[in-house]
Amino acid sequence: MLTLERPPSLDKPDDDRRPHAVIIGSGFGGLAAAVRLGARGYRVTVLERLDAPGGRAYVHRQDGFTFDGGPTIITVPYLFEDLWKLCGRRFADDVDLRPMDPFYKLVFDNGDTVVCHADDNAMRDEVARIAPKDLAGYDRFMARSREMCAIGFEKLGHVPFMSLTDIAKQAPDLLRLGAYRSVYGLVSSFVKDPRLRFALSFHPLFVGGNPFDTTAVYCMISDVERRWGVHWAMGGTGALVKGLVNLIEGQGGALRLNADVARIEVENGVAKGVSLKSGERIPADIVVSNADAAFTYKTLVPASARKRWTDGKLDSATYSMGLFVWYFGTRKRFEDVAHHTILVGPRYRGHVNEIFAAKTLPKDMSLYLHRPTATDPSLAPEGCDAFYVLSPVPHLDADYDWTTQAEAYRLRVEQRLSETLLPGLADEIVSSRVVTPIDFRDRLCSIKGAGFSLAPRLTQSTWFRPNNRSEDIKNLYLVGAGTQPGAGVPAVLSSARMLDQLVPDAVAR
Repeated sequence: MLTLERPPSLDKPDDDRRPHAVIIGSGFGGLAAAVRLGARGYRVTVLERLDAPGGRAYVHRQDGFTFDGGPTIITVPYLFEDLWKLCGRRFADDVDLRPMDPFYKLVFDNGDTVVCHADDNAMRDEVARIAPKDLAGYDRFMARSREMCAIGFEKLGHVPFMSLTDIAKQAPDLLRLGAYRSVYGLVSSFVKDPRLRFALSFHPLFVGGNPFDTTAVYCMISDVERRWGVHWAMGGTGALVKGLVNLIEGQGGALRLNADVARIEVENGVAKGVSLKSGERIPADIVVSNADAAFTYKTLVPASARKRWTDGKLDSATYSMGLFVWYFGTRKRFEDVAHHTILVGPRYRGHVNEIFAAKTLPKDMSLYLHRPTATDPSLAPEGCDAFYVLSPVPHLDADYDWTTQAEAYRLRVEQRLSETLLPGLADEIVSSRVVTPIDFRDRLCSIKGAGFSLAPRLTQSTWFRPNNRSEDIKNLYLVGAGTQPGAGVPAVLSSARMLDQLVPDAVAR
């Protein structure tokens, strides 16, 4: 667990005339925002309610195993490299990032497999193997994905949408590319094989979206992976968190752990600082919330200060699915299991719709199995494996009692893995930890226990999402999955990058 050697003082030195930026939360968005503001001359204090930084990227250590709490892949390394450059340092000197090839192995219910390769030619060979009639359509889809990436990520991914006019300017390109369609709908217009349709459309699930109603802009993820790769940080995602904390400390910034914010102090429509649940008040020139966007407005900002993001508007919004995550360690290594495996259930549309629309727990399941020790044995005792298996589930609007049913569901997951990828699993487990949507609600302050805050639907994207600069409160800014541009590590880092355009330059006072 990453802790500070000494708690940094919040007392402002007599000769420190830098304006003070307080950041609520130490997820990737909050840490990246701290680095960027520190580089622009702000005195930065990051407040984290947990006992270690990271937010959804918190690291669990038990029984000699290291389990990354959240993100398991890095797809756009230059967004991290840029943060190190702002501090005059080299990212590669602090973090050993390894490219993955293949990216993922998909295992279907009937035993069919699709291996998603990093190499273009190898991937085309895989498409030709499973669906030769779809090869030309696959090529056309990848060309469209590149166009989507050029517009949706490279051109607009770091640009804040502050008005409907900003959307209107981009509408012709987005309409031309089919952004009004769903990811699955656009993919299906290019390829017919159901296995290939899954392989090209499942990515929204990685950012909390239903592939059948998430805007087709997210088809850009295929190109993002192809161009910048899928990577693993040696030592786990916690190595990235530790590196960012070191950057902040090197800038003279402060990280306070176990600092639970009770409210953002707003006076005459201006954020003036925060109050902790301990009663301590911390004044600030600007406040940046990396807490869940809906939680920020519903809980930390008084209703009287909000006109756009009222409780009613937030209650009627559509939220991402919940997540059931089981971390476990085994006394043996399963050498035949890839670093990233997606175990696909017998249904796709019906399964996903039950989770997102019906808010019911499906009787079948699709699972994402992460075996980091395939690449990085240091995360487990010698001769052992560390695993993370994720099952998408409904958020807490579902009528399912995780307080009493979590173990029953874990046993279902264990059985599914035993029957497919990990024979004899039950006899090999030596460490276990379960996380449910209740943990996301209570520990990570995520409304409805949603894994990724607001769902990435067309009507909840760009300007329709909470803006990075609060629409109602001066000097309040938002970063993270619930604000623009959305969820996923690249988007969260981009939300912090947007502050460069929105936060005024630091001026000594």
